[in-house]
Amino acid sequence: MRTIITFIMFVAAAYAAMAQNGTQDRKLSKKERKLMEARIDSALNAEAVQAINDTAFTIEADKVEFKRGYTAHVTASTNFVAVSGSNAIVQVAFNVPVSGFNGLGGITLEGIVTGYKVTSDKKGNTYVRLNVSGKGISAQLFISLWKDANKATVSIQPNFNSNKLTLSGMLWKPERSNIFKGTTF
Repeated sequence: MRTIITFIMFVAAAYAAMAQNGTQDRKLSKKERKLMEARIDSALNAEAVQAINDTAFTIEADKVEFKRGYTAHVTASTNFVAVSGSNAIVQVAFNVPVSGFNGLGGITLEGIVTGYKVTSDKKGNTYVRLNVSGKGISAQLFISLWKDANKATVSIQPNFNSNKLTLSGMLWKPERSNIFKGTTF
């Protein structure tokens, strides 16, 4: 973890030094820019994989896909999956005038994590399968973290109906996330 932060600080310091040495008028070439972005994405992916292995992460979703393929862009701070050890919070909140079960236009499930299993494929993608059991509802979650980025998707399958949702967003360590939890169901 410290090496990742050190690496990112090194890249930022090198860029700042380059700007101070009179080369600030020179823009980065497309190749240099892609190389720098690839290094940052790789560092973010390593941090995300470590967070998954530590069972301490938050996925902030900015897009939701409904059962029949309809998609909507949503607010990342109110649409998230947060896992902390054996506890998890799954919240969806839509920008609608109706307050919903959680007061935000959606539903919030807070519960216990069971069946937490992490796998990866040959390409370097990481997959997590877990169950979240709350007071009145429960759901199965299937998380996919894509190689060389902290982009993730979460398929949520409620156990009480067939209204599957898929959330897409960024996977962060809990201290890097910015979420707002509504009323728990």
